[in-house]
Amino acid sequence: MKIALIAHDHRKQSLINFITAYKPIFQQHELFATGTTGKRIMDEVGLEVKRLQSGPLGGDQQIGAKIAEDDLDLVVFFRDPLTAQPHEPDVTALLRLCDVYRIPVATNEATAEIIIRGLNSGWLEWRTIKESVGIYNE
Repeated sequence: MKIALIAHDHRKQSLINFITAYKPIFQQHELFATGTTGKRIMDEVGLEVKRLQSGPLGGDQQIGAKIAEDDLDLVVFFRDPLTAQPHEPDVTALLRLCDVYRIPVATNEATAEIIIRGLNSGWLEWRTIKESVGIYNE
């Protein structure tokens, strides 16, 4: 599966800790991340990551484009809800795209843990068979 990993500045260390805890699961999948987050994952966790632009410089939009092209299966986005973000419209658009295209998205550790454990248990296999069973034929 293709997983996008994003974290606002004050949440980057939490995401690094989370990925470290679930490294055996993450290393089985193709990872994408925005700028600094991707670099930190590679340097501190040792996982291969396809890095995109920093969020404020278009990285959130790049992730959104991958969602719209059905080129992502899961988004883990540790947001900082207590700090204003200059690119908040991009963040909102990204979350909206996850809803439109039925992409599971976790914005905190609690939800991320449920989704990652589900991924490991095969609960997201519907992402790979959705076309054959007509999930999007509405």
